[in-house]
Amino acid sequence: MQDFQSYAEIREWKDSRIFMAAASTSKINEIHDEAMKYVFRQSVQKVRKGPDESDFVWFVTGSGGRLEQGVISDQDHGIVFTGGEEEAAYFQELGQELSYGLNETGYPYCEGKVMSSNPLWRRTAEAWKEQLERWIEEESWESIRYLQIFYDARALEGSGVYISELKSYVHTKMMAGPRLLKRLAENSMHIKPAVGPLGQILVEEKGKFEGFIDLKQTAFLPYVNSIRLLAMKEGFFETSTLERISRLAEKAEYKDALEKAERNFRLLLACRESIFSSARSYEASHYLNVRNLPREERAELRNILKGGKKLHQFVQAKIEKGVQ
Repeated sequence: MQDFQSYAEIREWKDSRIFMAAASTSKINEIHDEAMKYVFRQSVQKVRKGPDESDFVWFVTGSGGRLEQGVISDQDHGIVFTGGEEEAAYFQELGQELSYGLNETGYPYCEGKVMSSNPLWRRTAEAWKEQLERWIEEESWESIRYLQIFYDARALEGSGVYISELKSYVHTKMMAGPRLLKRLAENSMHIKPAVGPLGQILVEEKGKFEGFIDLKQTAFLPYVNSIRLLAMKEGFFETSTLERISRLAEKAEYKDALEKAERNFRLLLACRESIFSSARSYEASHYLNVRNLPREERAELRNILKGGKKLHQFVQAKIEKGVQ
């Protein structure tokens, strides 16, 4: 472990390595994990000494939780801890410092406020269980979205057992009331059209990304959301999409559909890696200029987009059949 004196030093360390790793999603995410752990240690040093007896876990979620971050990534994280008022005050201070430190290190604040500085994502283990139950009972678009975000949580520091226990709690509730699974499916039912009726790839028609395709909305989310939904249905706690596919494919009813999905998702990751070196902002890292693609690559992208829609329809049908 290296010894850093500031967030600026951590950012310099990260930036000097990550663009050279742009051709490998796994290497990119190894660097992100290491950088965020450095930020955690730096944050702990900057706040007052914490309670000795409190167990906790600091988790990342979103693309970080799924080990699918690009070169440029924002921050999505939270804390589960034990204890009372003293511990709550400490983790409030630490959560605020973590969000600040990550921003200083080059991870922009999450627009949706999924951060340890937000009390919604920083709670005791018991309060987390109560909050998850409220989200389940509310069944609002926002609460269902929060459940999906939490299911991508991955422990980065502390005891990962809290994450597993809370996910088990969600799965138990889901099996007791199958309607929740249907609501999860409904929440991800809409996908941005990617291929037109004549087989043309649909691109942005105006704005600074005119002529580009939004890979996150049109390509990644159909795969990520569909696979997460099946993982939640089966009670599998793996977080990366590829790990989830591998686990789900062990079941005969999914095997054929997921073989093609795995191939397409790996190609999609490779396609995204090709634009990392030129992207200079988090927003830009999601867009691909279709006009610059050779004919063969454009055809491959079209197949990936169509495959995402087919997978989405396959999963929706499985969910509908299971709750009737």
